[in-house]
Amino acid sequence: MPIVTRSELEMRKIVICALIGGSAFAGFIAAQLAPTSAASTVPVTKVASRADAAGSSNPVVIELFTSQGCSSCPPADLLARRLAKDDSLLVITRPVTYWDRLGWKDTLAKESNTALQRAYAAKRNEGSGVYTPQMVVNGGGGAVGSRENDIRSLVRRADRSGPSITVAAGASGEMIVRISGKSDYLAGVSLIALSSSETVRVGRGENGGRTMHYVNVVKAERNLGSWRGKTMSLAVSPEKFRTNGADKYAIVVQRPGAGPIVAAKLLDI
Repeated sequence: MPIVTRSELEMRKIVICALIGGSAFAGFIAAQLAPTSAASTVPVTKVASRADAAGSSNPVVIELFTSQGCSSCPPADLLARRLAKDDSLLVITRPVTYWDRLGWKDTLAKESNTALQRAYAAKRNEGSGVYTPQMVVNGGGGAVGSRENDIRSLVRRADRSGPSITVAAGASGEMIVRISGKSDYLAGVSLIALSSSETVRVGRGENGGRTMHYVNVVKAERNLGSWRGKTMSLAVSPEKFRTNGADKYAIVVQRPGAGPIVAAKLLDI
């Protein structure tokens, strides 16, 4: 009888996750068979040097697609909590819904998270697919969410040259968001409400009986307008910072159609 290694067992679990996720399974398999070293053949817009990273005000955004019903996800959830301690990164956890039909309804999942992951998969970027756990870096390349080396490789290659974001208090209690820079592209500006920590006891399914821990879980998202490649300011009313369950907020500037994230900032409020 052939011996099955631990890594092979883990891969089988992730393949099952991909099948549950849906149509982008072929892209996922291609990502798994591709080299995982930094010397990937997939083109990137810009390779950020250490000097670029050190001098940039933009954090690299890492979005984790996860589920309470996925037994392969806890290691990725743990990695996300570790990465979130790095100020040069903005980790956003996006629980998905497609595991809900298998015995446990994810208490944090949103259809909008599932839709975003599917939109990323349609781009056929590095590591694309609809599976859990998955981390997507700056709205571009992705990897299995528990593979720290692969994630850090994507972070090193992330483009941090986008516009800068500054925030100041307005005279009437509003928050003034200023986006400075020049480009020839259009990008949407979103306010994302986050819960810095969530703990969930799972009652059934693959993780039945386990307690799950999450960081920076999406509670709500608002479209604030569009950045048109030149310096602009947006006034954000205090009501937009009163989302139930949220204790922190982030501004994300992203090109349309689940395109690259070009700028982000975690607000100090």
